[in-house]
Amino acid sequence: MRPQKPMGESTAILSQVMMPKDASHYGNIHGGAIMKLIDEVAFVAASRHSRRNVVTASIDSLSFKNPVHIGDVVILKAQITYVGTTSMEIEVNVTTERLKTGEILPVATAYLTMVALDEKGHPVEVPQLVPQTEEERRKYEEGKFRREERLKRIRN
Repeated sequence: MRPQKPMGESTAILSQVMMPKDASHYGNIHGGAIMKLIDEVAFVAASRHSRRNVVTASIDSLSFKNPVHIGDVVILKAQITYVGTTSMEIEVNVTTERLKTGEILPVATAYLTMVALDEKGHPVEVPQLVPQTEEERRKYEEGKFRREERLKRIRN
């Protein structure tokens, strides 16, 4: 039997002040810079869950709700929402804090699929996920549905 881990055990949070190097000449942070941070925080959550090296297999659609500006803090929270045999779905919620006003705004939500690898680079089994609260069970069921939809797209 595979080992089991609760959802909350692998949560990862990343906060970063956004600097001019990541911005356009208008002062808006590039979407690619945010995407890189999303991938990094998802990597931490997936690695914590699997205790293996992981690679990104897919990322679902990503829509930006509010811009991030130079000097804003970006907060990214990653949580495993569903696991298959070797793959894990990670939900990443991104918000931004305007430091001068304290206003916190939603930026994006992304769902990434990461696969755990052994030392030779082959997919390896990951621990089962144990949802413990009603919200975690809901997220798990939603993750299961998204996985089925992803697999349909891949097969077509």
